[in-house]
Amino acid sequence: MSVARTRVITLMGLNGSVVEVEADLSDGLPGFLLIGLPDASLGEARDRVRAAAANSGCVLPPKKLTINLSPASLPKHGSSFDLGIAVAALAAADLVSHRSISEVVHLGELGLDGRLRPVQGILPSVLGAARAGAEVVMVPAANAEEASLVPGVRVVGVASLREAAIWHGGDFTSIDVDPVLSSAAAPQSAPELELADVIGNTEAVEALIAAASGGTTS
Repeated sequence: MSVARTRVITLMGLNGSVVEVEADLSDGLPGFLLIGLPDASLGEARDRVRAAAANSGCVLPPKKLTINLSPASLPKHGSSFDLGIAVAALAAADLVSHRSISEVVHLGELGLDGRLRPVQGILPSVLGAARAGAEVVMVPAANAEEASLVPGVRVVGVASLREAAIWHGGDFTSIDVDPVLSSAAAPQSAPELELADVIGNTEAVEALIAAASGGTTS
């Protein structure tokens, strides 16, 4: 086992910056240490990655796992780091290819069942990866169509961590899963106009209300 590296993208507004994910497995009490200025939501990746790996049949060994996000000075937030952290951990355990994950930028949130959930900001993230010279980006299946709008980048859409591990050379049997789809926005009806909401023109509003009700104004 040795240090494994891959890349993810962090967004600052609409600007995507590359973050390197380093994973190291060492002897000692089992644990999961995440360093490199993660925010609270990113800190929760520890539990999501462990559970997703176990439920995907890609169980991580009971060792001390250290994940470093570099550069440490760059703020990092959100759940789109999950996939990158997970594949780096699998590579550190020699369950997938070190070389393969190092050549791919990974974006995606993991569910506890190991399926990949779509993430927000996929277009600027993939654009940031392309500007940094990335040639291959792996994203959740539900984000693949949007990610493909960025020219010059090969987009690999996967439905689960297990599928990602197999793509990276993991010796696992393929299992079909239903991909998590993006939730469609509920149709919004046009708001009803209400004269009581009009500010100012009090006399005109009263006249219109009286006329609509069939009365007269003095």
